[in-house]
Amino acid sequence: MEEIFKQFANLMWGTPLVILLVGGGLFFVLFSRGLPYRHFRHAFQILTGRYDRAEDAGDIPHAQALSTALSGTLGLGNIGGVALAITMGGPGAVFWMWVTAVIGVATKFYTCTLAVMYRGEDSLGRVQGGPMYVVREGLGKRWWPLAALFAFAGLLGTMPAFQVNQLVEIVRVVVAIPAGVTTEQNHFTFDLLLGALIAALVLLVISGQVQRVGRITLRLVPFMVLLYLGLTAVLLVRYAGEIPAALTQIVTDAFTGQAAAGGALGTVILMGVRRGAFSNEAGVGTESMAHGAAKTKEPVREGLVAMLGPVIDTLLVCTCTALAILVTNSWHGGDDVNGVLLTAEAFETAFPEFGARALVLVVALLALSTLFTFWYYGSKCLGFLIGAQHQHHYRWIYVGLVLFGSVVSIEAIVGLLDGFYAMMAIPTMVSALLLAPRVNRAAKDYFARTHEG
Repeated sequence: MEEIFKQFANLMWGTPLVILLVGGGLFFVLFSRGLPYRHFRHAFQILTGRYDRAEDAGDIPHAQALSTALSGTLGLGNIGGVALAITMGGPGAVFWMWVTAVIGVATKFYTCTLAVMYRGEDSLGRVQGGPMYVVREGLGKRWWPLAALFAFAGLLGTMPAFQVNQLVEIVRVVVAIPAGVTTEQNHFTFDLLLGALIAALVLLVISGQVQRVGRITLRLVPFMVLLYLGLTAVLLVRYAGEIPAALTQIVTDAFTGQAAAGGALGTVILMGVRRGAFSNEAGVGTESMAHGAAKTKEPVREGLVAMLGPVIDTLLVCTCTALAILVTNSWHGGDDVNGVLLTAEAFETAFPEFGARALVLVVALLALSTLFTFWYYGSKCLGFLIGAQHQHHYRWIYVGLVLFGSVVSIEAIVGLLDGFYAMMAIPTMVSALLLAPRVNRAAKDYFARTHEG
């Protein structure tokens, strides 16, 4: 199964998809003449709530839409995903993650503006947003197969397996085994029981629908980001002398591939773009479903809020993780240490008998917030495919996927999710590229009316 999923991911993540994501992002940067990059101040003003209107269409305010989207992107991709990128592609992969984030600012501006501009009604008459509705409402019903492709891929690509797997693994290795709670012989039982506990907690939260998810993530996201950044800041201060060498290694290896598996430059770029897409989701389309639920009548306004995601997610949080791994030299620990355990090793190296346990708390918050958001994404995709009146059944499927993720191998999960993330990017980027001129017209009108330009 691992080999099948690995081949599936490699097939989907070929050169055409990299060109679509990176080349498409560069097109948005040039086509907008850098417009999103000039309006970060206004984006933060929107987050303060000064533009919120209770009567506007949508489910949640701007700040909750961003926190919900960030709770999906600020997940284990920032901790375990960065570690995997370094393990598989070398330090240079981090540089290409930065590239996806920088151009991802423009990509998210376009895709999330469209998510509000072309909201559509589900089978129950409720307003919804996301790439499948952008395709259907913006391009027309003859493009429905492309919309269905996104919904199908999104249903599988947003399964919670990676988050649960990494959370269970770090709890078992860092907490349970040292305490004698479990051994290598009976860790399957421990993983399953912990997975069942996580599933019960997720079920309790998601029963409150997107409004409860929005309120919870609004509280969790700032706290977990500050907690993690605080821990990494202390670590990096202790290893301040190693930071220049780590940054140099990231940049030089990005164009040589010397530290990558097989020493291939293509591997470095591919791993960086892959993990970058998994981390900030720019161009993938999942975050558009959260931003499409924002209470606003100004699509451009939500696009501006959404573009903050890659900056916070990849340029800030992922960079902290990468530097923590590199300055402590933990990435040379061996092939059997990867994912979240590699990051845990970095923290344990810096803070013996404390670092790894502190990271467990951060991982738990990151994983749980992502689990709450991914349920929302999956249920919307199912509702689009079979009718919104049936999407409530997805919560039981989701609980089963949580249990599945707690016991399956990380190699199988990464291959499966990478493949479906690539599949989601195709309809998201194609529709955004075709509809980009409409976003430019909307942006010109918006800034003319608000005098923010």
